Amino acid sequence: MTGGEGEAVPVIVLGAGGHARVLIDLLTECGVPILGVCDPGLASSQTDKWQGLSVLGADDILEEFDVDDVVLANGVGFLPRSLNRQNLFCAMKARGFRFPEWVHPSAFVSRSTELHSGAQVMAGAIVQAGSVIHENAIINTGASIDHESAVGSHVHVAPGATICGNVTIGEGAFIGAGATVTQGVSIGARSVIGAGVTLRHDAEPDSTYRLASTHYQSNIRRRGLE
Repeated sequence: MTGGEGEAVPVIVLGAGGHARVLIDLLTECGVPILGVCDPGLASSQTDKWQGLSVLGADDILEEFDVDDVVLANGVGFLPRSLNRQNLFCAMKARGFRFPEWVHPSAFVSRSTELHSGAQVMAGAIVQAGSVIHENAIINTGASIDHESAVGSHVHVAPGATICGNVTIGEGAFIGAGATVTQGVSIGARSVIGAGVTLRHDAEPDSTYRLASTHYQSNIRRRGLE
């Protein structure tokens, strides 16, 4: 099921933050039936409705659903090096739930692109020929992925970022808004390329590049700076 194609299996949206709001718009534009929202915060506050949708409960309410009767859409956003989105996806997938890939009608995705489970391509984004978007990755509003690039699992390419051709982005990396990654660059897992940065060379795993001070940090986890 991509952007509402295929069987009209109802969708449960996980999360109730900003990304969930945008994702709900995507699903609505695609004509996908939304059963409701799961969110611990809304459940604990006994909220019945959110964005016009039923609040089904916290994540544990999914135990009441057959994995063949519903599919999930991960509305939890992704900030640099946060594992909340990734952990939720992996936990629900391990329980047998399906995460279809979702493509906004205004996005362009080449027919030769591979979209894996749970990949999300938001409004106005472009994914060119031969690229691979791995599971649970977000290609956010107006971002561009050029030819034969590989975007790893659980990556977030933020709004307006430009990924040139033959780029490889490792699992869990974060590419900030308006950043540019030039041709052939490889970005290591969990790296953070800050908003507005132009990256012209490879980045090691766990690296951080920021525009404001052109600051570079390597292996920040081991330095205790996270």
